[in-house]
Amino acid sequence: MTIDQILVIIGGLGLSALVAWYFWFSEKKGVKIQEAASGVQEAFIKVKGGYTPDVLIFEAGKPIKLNFLREETAACTEEVIFSDFNKRALLTPFKTIPLELTIDKSGEYEFRCGMGMIRGKLIVQ
Repeated sequence: MTIDQILVIIGGLGLSALVAWYFWFSEKKGVKIQEAASGVQEAFIKVKGGYTPDVLIFEAGKPIKLNFLREETAACTEEVIFSDFNKRALLTPFKTIPLELTIDKSGEYEFRCGMGMIRGKLIVQ
């Protein structure tokens, strides 16, 4: 093996580790969702290659309304699944789709696309 081949392998492994860290291990900051006058904690989530924001912080025991606006037609983002609550919603492209939850127990709850490639998290305090 030549030195050029060794350097290419080391560079490839380094870049792979950086990509893995960015997508799976980097700390993501959550967005604290405030309660509206109606008593509902309402969040707007853009769906385009991922969820923005993808980490949302709520208060336990108060109604939550998540509004998903899908700004793409990729098959992966056709559906959002909340497996902890046995809830799912089909996301129509370029239309806001609401999903309502009430979570009484503090914790972290994952949501994902139908293929499991795009993920987000609800943090309930």
